[in-house]
Amino acid sequence: MDTSKQSTANLAPESFGPDSLLLDNQLCFALYSASLTMTKLYKPLLQKMGLTYPQYLVLLTLWERDELTVSALGERLFLDSGTLTPLLKRLESSGFLRRQRSPHDERQVIVSLTAAGNNLRQQALEIPQQVSCSVECSLDEVKALTQELRRLRAAMAGNIA
Repeated sequence: MDTSKQSTANLAPESFGPDSLLLDNQLCFALYSASLTMTKLYKPLLQKMGLTYPQYLVLLTLWERDELTVSALGERLFLDSGTLTPLLKRLESSGFLRRQRSPHDERQVIVSLTAAGNNLRQQALEIPQQVSCSVECSLDEVKALTQELRRLRAAMAGNIA
């Protein structure tokens, strides 16, 4: 058995000493502070396009698959409708997307890109390379880290009551 991957669930509480409460030993803080730093890294790149980081995530999702329901967008981005709706309204007022009631089910709102929203994709193509250079990792390291973070997110989501 690979002990480096051994679950901490089997460790006794006394295995976690006083150092377990140090800020720099907290996984949550490492993730939180890395996320804040990543957002700061993206900010000047996205300002050129007139976007915030959350708006960019919405557009990335729609560039993958256009014409999604608000609920499908929320699921994909891990956002509730109270957070997502104001983002969508701002993107719509900027002319990057449109929201329309589904003709099949009036309760659903379909979000789709406009020509201007599609055109932003070309501008965004330079962003992944610029970010990769800034994180000072090889492409393989970035891919491995991304895969490990997705695994971690799935494991944590599976343990939410």
